[in-house]
Amino acid sequence: MNPWILAIRPRTLPAAIGPLLVGNVLALQLEQFSWFIAITSMLCAVLLQVAVNLANDYFDYKSGVDTDERLGPVRVTQSGMLSPNAVRNAMALCLILALIVGSFLIAHGGWPIAFLAVAAILGALGYSGGPYPLASHGLGEVAAFVFFGLVAVVGSYFLQAAETSSSAWLLGSAIGFLNAAIMLVNNTRDMETDIKAGKKTLAVRLGLAQARIFYQSFLYLPFAIIIAGFLMGVLPGMPVLLTGLAFILARTLCRDFNEVTGAALNPLLGRTAKLTMIFSALFSIGLIINLLS
Repeated sequence: MNPWILAIRPRTLPAAIGPLLVGNVLALQLEQFSWFIAITSMLCAVLLQVAVNLANDYFDYKSGVDTDERLGPVRVTQSGMLSPNAVRNAMALCLILALIVGSFLIAHGGWPIAFLAVAAILGALGYSGGPYPLASHGLGEVAAFVFFGLVAVVGSYFLQAAETSSSAWLLGSAIGFLNAAIMLVNNTRDMETDIKAGKKTLAVRLGLAQARIFYQSFLYLPFAIIIAGFLMGVLPGMPVLLTGLAFILARTLCRDFNEVTGAALNPLLGRTAKLTMIFSALFSIGLIINLLS
């Protein structure tokens, strides 16, 4: 496979696409809805996700976290498929492109979007790099929840509506937990090598038994959140009912996560990312059906 495809890690992109899809479809009924803003915001999110993936590859190699004992998918820097400089430059290019694309969003959304843009770039660089790498201090799942949940959904809705809404906050929280689960699978798989490298991820801090409980919570809480939103009269029934179909996959993932460790968790990483996309797509389809009916 092309090393740049490996570096970009396409299986992780649903983490960026899903929440932007929901945030924009949530605003679809607004008179001022802009397809240009919707597409631009999604492109910016994908560029930031790719930048994060490249930053992880580069910084984990530089810090010595990635070794020959790594159980996850091939890291292009550690394996020698691409030079550290090439990966670092590609990361910088993606961040620059995200900033250029994001400038249209900043011009449209004003200072709140400018603040989120700065926070997103700092988060991308600070996830694995910098003086206090978030991933090495048990904050990777928190970062995923905040940036690929709350910021993505609420921020994309704000761009369209010029305000936030309780429905956006609820859906941002729901999808944030799903994306935190992706991170938890990754960190649970790498527990042994992370311990050797001194990387104190959430999984390392919790231990395997507690990590499995947290994973179940991260997958089940989104369904509880949207049901609560429906009962409070914040979310319409059709998308909540339709999204319930994804619960079947969530249950299967929880069962499988409890039965495997190490490299056997690699397939669950992609399947958990698919759950994020399926959850987001089903809810978006439900919103569109509700809008057309």
